[in-house]
Amino acid sequence: MDKTKLTQPAMIKTILGIGIIAILLFPPATFEPTSQEWWLPAILVVMAVIGIIQILRKSSAPWPLYLVGFSQGFNIISRLLMFMPQSTHEVNGAMQVNGLYLVLTIISMAVSGIILWYLELPQVKQQLAH
Repeated sequence: MDKTKLTQPAMIKTILGIGIIAILLFPPATFEPTSQEWWLPAILVVMAVIGIIQILRKSSAPWPLYLVGFSQGFNIISRLLMFMPQSTHEVNGAMQVNGLYLVLTIISMAVSGIILWYLELPQVKQQLAH
């Protein structure tokens, strides 16, 4: 893909939107009211959305970009911390690999990492400054 296409405003908006999906990429059981895990993705999404809104409003301040980067970085860190405890679960008295959780976690961390890399490209920062 041509680098100029990656730095177009529509592509930047799309990639920022994908970042929200990456933060919310959890098994459905995570978002049950009895789960103690739902609040972290909710807070990270709120922070990312605030940053994205400010970026789309063409804010010249750097904090919206930092806020989006923080939410993506903290997404990676929190998933690394939850990786081992959530990688298995008990079914009929036997421990089994939680495949759905593992796959969603790896995909989410990869997407967040790519978004962090993408937001640091000089062409993207230049496009966001205009």
